[in-house]
Amino acid sequence: MSDSPKRPRIVRNDHRALHPPTSVDWKPSLAVSVIVPAYGGQDELDLALAALAAQSYPSSLMEVIVVDDNSTPPLRLPDLRPEHTRLVVTTGESWGSAHAVNTGVNHADGQVVLRLDADMVPYRDHVEAQLRWHHTADYLAVLGHKRFVDWESGRFTPEQVHEKVLAGEAEALFAVEDSQPHWIENVIADTDGLVQHHPGIFRVFVGATNSVHRDFFKAVGGLDTDLRLGSDTEFAYRLAQAGAVFVPETTSSAWHLGMPQMVQRWDEGRHQRVPYIAQRVPLHGMRRTAPPRAWRVPLVDIVIDVKDAAAADVDACVAPVLAGPDGDARITLVTGQGPAPQDRDSILAGDGAQLRLVEEAYDVEARVRITAEAPAPDPAVPYRLVLPKPVPLRPGAIGRLIASIERTDAGLVLADLPHAPPARLERTAAFARARHITDGGGLDQVVAGIWGATRCTGLTAPAAGPTVYEPGPPDAVRRFLRRYFDARQRARLRALLRR
Repeated sequence: MSDSPKRPRIVRNDHRALHPPTSVDWKPSLAVSVIVPAYGGQDELDLALAALAAQSYPSSLMEVIVVDDNSTPPLRLPDLRPEHTRLVVTTGESWGSAHAVNTGVNHADGQVVLRLDADMVPYRDHVEAQLRWHHTADYLAVLGHKRFVDWESGRFTPEQVHEKVLAGEAEALFAVEDSQPHWIENVIADTDGLVQHHPGIFRVFVGATNSVHRDFFKAVGGLDTDLRLGSDTEFAYRLAQAGAVFVPETTSSAWHLGMPQMVQRWDEGRHQRVPYIAQRVPLHGMRRTAPPRAWRVPLVDIVIDVKDAAAADVDACVAPVLAGPDGDARITLVTGQGPAPQDRDSILAGDGAQLRLVEEAYDVEARVRITAEAPAPDPAVPYRLVLPKPVPLRPGAIGRLIASIERTDAGLVLADLPHAPPARLERTAAFARARHITDGGGLDQVVAGIWGATRCTGLTAPAAGPTVYEPGPPDAVRRFLRRYFDARQRARLRALLRR
């Protein structure tokens, strides 16, 4: 079932539904812009361009944009290079691979953008192999294959590399037994070629060779230039959130000249990335082990309709979430009206009293916002829970709900509530893809078809727990002490117990 030739309905990440052309006389139609971010390394760049000049993809449909990230001395274009090659120098307001890639994409004319690092030697059909996939769907994130080799400058000339690649013998440039695979190959093998979906599957879309449709790249927002390291992981996460299907292309390969930083300096590289990735990628493993707190991007957006609700009921719903294990959340209280009036007559008459109390209770809580209307889904947040009214939730109920949607790999979970429509837990990636592949309504039905939908119970608690409005009765020990000891005696008893 498909809504258009470029937007087939793919279930989760099962890219086996796609059938890229395999014929040798296949006639491609998509133009590709190969973006090569570079900082220094003229010798390696010369070899990369020599290999790109020998690609099997039609030169009339391929351009190469080398982005010099203010190298000293400046990079130059060698004589041996693809027919349509440009050199762009980044501006001085930023630096890093993310800024360089974004700069290249902004200059690109191709419908597909393929990132290739400047220290890569791709096989003859490397570009073609990735582009065959992009002719089947416009929301794919295609990951090219590579192997790492030790490298000494001057080992090959550009002419030697060009000759080998053009003859289809690039694999003979180095011995496979002397090379190292990328760690992502373990993930690809463990997931049957990424067919078995996992919330963290986006982690494989890192490194030196990958491609997406240019419009998809821009719709996601490009790479985050605030991240000098780890920007590819964060970008891959946002691709997943936008509904991307991740495809490993393994029929071709490339040589990476030299070992990556994360192999040579694993601990240092990881520690430099952790705070940036943790703030922005809730589904990354490093985030799951951290205690709940306020993050730049929360794990779940909770939207609660509080119109006509009592402040005590709102607090009974919200406060336990913020204080408990489900605190990795952002809560939006939807009032259906503007701010409560604060003039003398309104306050003395009690007009807007409940809303005024809610506003005061959560005015300084960074994880709570109060709005008149429900906000649009945030594409960066992986889950969205919509409650039609404030209800007391069981401790850890939201975490169990998220565990349920991950365990069943569903795109939507409906949770029954007493005397109200069901609550909705939506997987952002599923709904983003549903909106991308269909122009009409009925998103729930589309999500059910491409990701699955399910129902559950047990979200609410039988009664509200203690809140600032309803602190609850004192426990038995406190009642005993208050009955048989005065304030001075109780103070002396507390002092003795502290010793």
